[in-house]
Amino acid sequence: MKKLLYPITDWVSTKRGMWITIIAWLVLMVGLSAGPKLSDYKVSNFQSLPDEAQSIIAEKKVEEYFPNEQGTPGILVFHSDTTDVNVEEVKQILSGILAEDIEGIDNIVDLNALPPHAINSFISEDGSTLIVPMVLEIGLGNSQYAEINDHVSEIGNEIAVTLDSTKFYITGPAGIAGDTLKLFEQADFVLLLVTIAIILVLLIIIYRSPLLAFIPLLATVIVYQVVNQSVALLGASGLEINNSTTSIMSILLFAAVIDYSLFVFSRYREELNKFESKHEAMRSAMRATGEPVFFAGGTVLAAMLILFFANFRDYQNFAPIFGLAMFVIMFASITLVPALFTLFGRKAFWPKVPTYGQQEGIKHGIWGPIAKFVVTKPGLSGGLVAIFLVVTAINVFNLDYEFDTVKKFPEDLPSRVGYEIVEARYDKGELAPSTLLIESDKSLSEEVTAAIIEKWSEFDEIASVRMSAISDDAKALKLSIALSINPYSTEAIAFIEDLRESSPKLLDDLSIDGEAHYSGVTPKLVDEQIVNNKDIITIVILEVILILVLLFALTRSIKMPIYMMATILLSFVSALGLGIFLVDQLFGYDALSTRVPIYAFIFLVALGIDYNIILASRFIEERKSHKVKDALEIAIRNTGGVISSAGVILAATFAALTTMPIADLFVFGFIVSIGILIDTFLVRGMLLPALILLFEKDGTTSHNSER
Repeated sequence: MKKLLYPITDWVSTKRGMWITIIAWLVLMVGLSAGPKLSDYKVSNFQSLPDEAQSIIAEKKVEEYFPNEQGTPGILVFHSDTTDVNVEEVKQILSGILAEDIEGIDNIVDLNALPPHAINSFISEDGSTLIVPMVLEIGLGNSQYAEINDHVSEIGNEIAVTLDSTKFYITGPAGIAGDTLKLFEQADFVLLLVTIAIILVLLIIIYRSPLLAFIPLLATVIVYQVVNQSVALLGASGLEINNSTTSIMSILLFAAVIDYSLFVFSRYREELNKFESKHEAMRSAMRATGEPVFFAGGTVLAAMLILFFANFRDYQNFAPIFGLAMFVIMFASITLVPALFTLFGRKAFWPKVPTYGQQEGIKHGIWGPIAKFVVTKPGLSGGLVAIFLVVTAINVFNLDYEFDTVKKFPEDLPSRVGYEIVEARYDKGELAPSTLLIESDKSLSEEVTAAIIEKWSEFDEIASVRMSAISDDAKALKLSIALSINPYSTEAIAFIEDLRESSPKLLDDLSIDGEAHYSGVTPKLVDEQIVNNKDIITIVILEVILILVLLFALTRSIKMPIYMMATILLSFVSALGLGIFLVDQLFGYDALSTRVPIYAFIFLVALGIDYNIILASRFIEERKSHKVKDALEIAIRNTGGVISSAGVILAATFAALTTMPIADLFVFGFIVSIGILIDTFLVRGMLLPALILLFEKDGTTSHNSER
């Protein structure tokens, strides 16, 4: 690795190399900016499940038997707060919408063409609400959902405000998808501004130098634009890009570039005390930090690429995007970052400018005493931290999952308002009916069809079963099932899973030789839970093996990687347990999305290993000339400040996700922030050093490090 990196970092540190590097990055940024825009390829939902998932198979079979009948459903909600809903006002609003003949709408039920008794079937029992089904054309993207919803809402509300009492909303899968896209578009810009502000303020507070805040941010902005435009090229090549993926990517990018910048300039400051030339100082600094920083970035890159082995496409979508981002970040950390710091030289540290020949390079602040305490009393310091981690980790047994994500949207979001109106006044299953497809070897008569409907209607969890369509040969029957319980609830998911398993027996009881297939929101949630549980096991096992191998390569030790990995895993479980408790107590989130634990695992393990590598690399370096205890004290003292600073900034950067109005990202950002702080101050500062003192013996590590 050194043979590969030294020529690069040595050249970048020269005057000529410095200028060429900076100019090359700027040219690359400007050139890529002329290409496609990332926003043109982002979607807020896509097929998350693999093709072999039962609900996806069912969806394709329905499309095969009943082509062009698989558009996305929506619900037009007409509601009065004070009186019974006025049907004539509803007809007036509907007529205005239908008259526009909006492109992308496949069908809206026209109440004007229905007899009064048929209209009454759409009105709630309390008379306050009337719902009208809408179906959008198949194959539309989320941006089109948003445009259609906006157009329909604009027309409907323009008419509604002229009327006495009727309020108008759009909900259901189409309404929710469109609003989700708009949430991300608005929130991404706020997220970017908040992230930059947090980093800028913290860098100035911690280092009290304007340039030390400006230089890493300048590097980050350049890398951000290069990565964003590179990901846009992937989108132009056909890659679906998830909105949440790009939001988290921007946080990872800012966090990683700032982190690696801190490691570089921390060592650069030391070397400026030893070398008069700023170029020689950077050359020496990069020879010491280039490999661990590049290795740390490579570890995160490898960890992200593990996601290719997931079956859940939300996780798979992370792999190429985050992999590309980390590749660019790694390259920038050994080229652009040192070039920028070399350009500014000692001025970067103003007003505390390092002086050539200064004996005391840096003040270690609180980390000097902490290092002394940890190496003097490793049992006490490590033991207290271990107890805290175990106690907080126990709370993971209280982890519950939440699938009703609409409930976590802003309260005034139209699709949520409409959703809650429908949920309160109709069979909850009307929010997102499931589709049952019966495939039979023989034609299904009217009597058999009636028997099927009667059989499925016997379940208390099913509110209604309606026939939607039957094939020309009568061998395929399509039914719409509305549950009596919330279709996004864990109870509904458990029921549909049981119903799917018992369907062969139900058909057998009716003497039907065929198969039953379920598609729709709830069946997809069943598959999502199954696939997610399998992916968690796969990803955890592969990540652990991968990081152990990388740590073996770095430390050249058998024991050290094992307890380093153990501290990372314990730190993650502790953060998850503590996070579950705090988001419930502070924000009222008593359950998490299935995605949050795996997102948190990937980032806490991948980023936690960075700090392991920085500490271990310095310890191995110092072991060449010091005993274990002395080498460890020097390593803690010299890396403690930069690791804690990086950890605080990294945690604050992920905390910026709490500005997002999407519950998954809010909770993920909060838990990762907690995990980073635990990892930075307790695990890396106290527990890991205690374990090193316990397991590493004088002579052993030195020998291993020199092999």
